[in-house]
Amino acid sequence: MPEILHELTVELGERSYPIIIGRQLLGRQDLTSWVSGHQVMIVTNDTVAPLYLEQAIASFPGLQVDTVVLPDGEQYKDWSTLNRIFDALLEKRHSRKTTLVALGGGVVGDMTGFAAACYQRGVPFIQIPTTLLSQVDSSVGGKTGINHPLGKNMIGAFHQPEIVLIDTDSLTTLPPREISAGLAEVIKYGLIRDLDFLAWLEQEMDRLVALDAEALAEAIFRSCRCKAEVVAQDEREGGLRAILNLGHTFGHAIETYAGYGKWLHGEAVGTGMVMAADLSAREGMITEPEKTRVVEIVRRAGLPDTPPEAMTPDDFMRLMAVDKKNVDGRLRLVLLAAMGEAVVTGDSAPENLAQTLSVFCH
Repeated sequence: MPEILHELTVELGERSYPIIIGRQLLGRQDLTSWVSGHQVMIVTNDTVAPLYLEQAIASFPGLQVDTVVLPDGEQYKDWSTLNRIFDALLEKRHSRKTTLVALGGGVVGDMTGFAAACYQRGVPFIQIPTTLLSQVDSSVGGKTGINHPLGKNMIGAFHQPEIVLIDTDSLTTLPPREISAGLAEVIKYGLIRDLDFLAWLEQEMDRLVALDAEALAEAIFRSCRCKAEVVAQDEREGGLRAILNLGHTFGHAIETYAGYGKWLHGEAVGTGMVMAADLSAREGMITEPEKTRVVEIVRRAGLPDTPPEAMTPDDFMRLMAVDKKNVDGRLRLVLLAAMGEAVVTGDSAPENLAQTLSVFCH
C-alpha cells in the first residue's frame, strides 16, 4: 500500500503546488486530478524506463498516455535531445491541454520542464524525480533548461510543476555514486540555512549512505522544505534564491571543463562547496575548524573534494566568467558568511580567490 510520509507546499499564490514524499507511491498514487486534459506525455530515459515507466503509466488511468525515452546522461542535455520531446508531442498530436511528466533525474526533469515551458507557449508538467539529487533539488522550484557547450544551464525558463511526487523506493536502484551526488545538495541546505540540519546530517550520514529509508525520507523532507521556503520568497532568483548555488560556480566550471557527464553534478558541487569554504575562511567569514567541518562531511558522503588534476586557475577563471550570477562582468560567488548562513558577494579579494585556486589546482 502507498505510504505518504511527508507533505508540504511550495507557496507561490495561484501557482502553489504540493510536494508529496512517501513509499510505494509510483503506480499506486493516482495523478489524474493533476491533469487538466486527457493527454499525458511521459518523458524518461533508457536507464529509468525499464525500472519505472510501467508504474508511472499506471498513475494516469483512463488517459491517453504516450512516452518518449531519451538517452541517459548530462551530455544529452542539449537542443537535439530536447527536440525529440517536441517530435513525440507533435507526432502524437498533443494539444495545448497536454501534460508532460518528467520521470527520472535532474537532466530529465530540467529538459521536460523546459519542453513544457516552450510547447505551444506553455503547458503543465508533473515532476516524478527518481534520483536523490533531483528529489531534494532540481525537481522543486521551477528551474528548467539545457546546457550549452560554453556553459551549464545557460538556456532555459522558469516553469513551475503542478505537483512533485517523490517515491523514496526509487532510490534503492541507484548506484552509490548517485546517492553521494544527491547528498551534496542535501549538505548544501545545512550549510546555507539550517545549522541544526547540518548537525543532524553529521550524526546520520552513515545511515543515509546505507540507504536507510527513514533517514532518507527525513533528509528529503527537510531539504525540500528549505528549498520551498527560499523559492517562495524569491522565485526567479532576484536575490535570496542565489544562496542555493553554494559551490555551484566552482562546480559548474568543473563540469564544463571535464565534459558534461564525466563528473556528476553533485560531485562537482561537493568539490565546489569545499572550495567555497576555503575562500570563506580566507575572507575571514568562517574559521579553519569550520572549514575542516565542511571538508569532513563532504568526504563522509563519498564525494570528491578536489577538482580534476589537470585543471588550472586560468581554467576556473575562464569558465566561471560565464556564470549566470555574474553581473556586468563581475564575478559573484556564494560564500559562507557563517556556518548555516550564506551570502552572495562580488567583493572577494582577488588575492584570496587566487590563493584558493592555487591550493586546489596542482
